[in-house]
Amino acid sequence: MGLPTGHVTAVPDLSRTAQLKALGNGVVPQQAVAALRQLAARQEPETRLPEAA
Repeated sequence: MGLPTGHVTAVPDLSRTAQLKALGNGVVPQQAVAALRQLAARQEPETRLPEAA
């Protein structure tokens, strides 16, 4: 999902069910970047996000 190791699993006292719920309710970082790029492309050229390296 593009998240660092332990992003959810290293949280103390977080049950497996709560971990899965947190991941299910989250946004995959790559998905968010793609959405922001598409929205920015509709704006003026000076407001566009830089392309990924």
